[in-house]
Amino acid sequence: MRKRTFLKNLLALGATASPGVHSFGQLLTRFEHIPPAQLASNEDFWAEIRAGYRLKPDYINLENGFYCFVPQETLENLIGHVREVNYQGSWYMRNERKGNKAATTARLAELGGCSPEEVVITRNATESLDLVITGVHWKEGDEAVMAEQDYGAMLNQFKLAAKRYGVVNKVISVPNLPQSDEEIVDLYAKAITSKTRLLMVSHMINITGQILPVRKICDMAHSKGVQVLVDGAHAFAHFQFNLPDLNCDYYGTSLHKWLSTPLGAGLLYVKKGNAEHVWPLLAEGERDPNDIHRLNHIGTYPAYTDLAISDAIAYHHAIGGKRKEERLRYLQTYWTSQVREIPGVRVNTPADPARYCGIGNVGIEGIKPADFAKVLMDRYKIFTVPIDGFNVHGCRITPNLYTTLEELDVLVTACTELARA
Repeated sequence: MRKRTFLKNLLALGATASPGVHSFGQLLTRFEHIPPAQLASNEDFWAEIRAGYRLKPDYINLENGFYCFVPQETLENLIGHVREVNYQGSWYMRNERKGNKAATTARLAELGGCSPEEVVITRNATESLDLVITGVHWKEGDEAVMAEQDYGAMLNQFKLAAKRYGVVNKVISVPNLPQSDEEIVDLYAKAITSKTRLLMVSHMINITGQILPVRKICDMAHSKGVQVLVDGAHAFAHFQFNLPDLNCDYYGTSLHKWLSTPLGAGLLYVKKGNAEHVWPLLAEGERDPNDIHRLNHIGTYPAYTDLAISDAIAYHHAIGGKRKEERLRYLQTYWTSQVREIPGVRVNTPADPARYCGIGNVGIEGIKPADFAKVLMDRYKIFTVPIDGFNVHGCRITPNLYTTLEELDVLVTACTELARA
């Protein structure tokens, strides 16, 4: 759904829409001639985007990595969907739900550049990825490769697979500031043996924001006969790529992060021909072994969330994926470039723009991350999250499209003052 259709639908909302709907359409039209890289620093444009969010005034929210809450347009649409599904009740669930879910899935597949037959809607990245990890046809002694910087829920699922099936987990450590793609690829390559069945890699490491060379890792693993599962929780709808271009076998993500859907929405991509290699979590009945929907049965679920995914995709397209990527990378560069060389400040995210987008991680020498986060909140009214482990010691900084440079200036001031204290 492109910008023109999105705006038409917004206008059709009438009284249920938020007051800024008409001005939002005018804003996009007014600035559509400006290239994304140039628009990234246009504070007038992004100030008007900010006006479409309801923001809590108690603190500066730099912890959008957990949940990028929805703009008002998407929220109003969600409320409308809840009312409509409740109004129709079982009629909707039996007669309308499947068709609408298929349409939403097709829009997600279009956003990911893949076929609708390769995508199912889940509830979050944990469900998507753990479904694959637990569903692989493991045999005792099979090996799996992953990194200690991967998300804890996935690492825990691999530990469960070790207890349940006798899987041997081989855990590497990804350097925060690598010198080259080859350095990272080689780390994974050295962990692979003839017994390796699955390699998991983060598209963007959640605690530092480092973007990994996923295509090169997948090509390397495939050359050794190993399938690859990619954790894309922080990459999908954050920066632009097509899923098939990664050459991975499986990809899981949370849509409530950078696509800004309501909570309870995720995506699982399974490359054609791979569905038969995974056991479903919950049995649905007989299906073609390569029908990805055999992996997606969870019973009754909140169907209105599926409808709101389409609204979030429409909002994403209206803003423009490239505009969004350029703005998020601009915001990260804005603050990291000011603190990276300050003595006592440690930026745990690479300086190469090809290796980051909106997420960064920063620590202060001599201050524990938990204490750093507390001071940021108590003294500077900055809300963020401490990371202390896995070779990363600092606070994760995740702005969003509504974040202002003035808010990031407060972070820069905090880092400067605390490093010099």
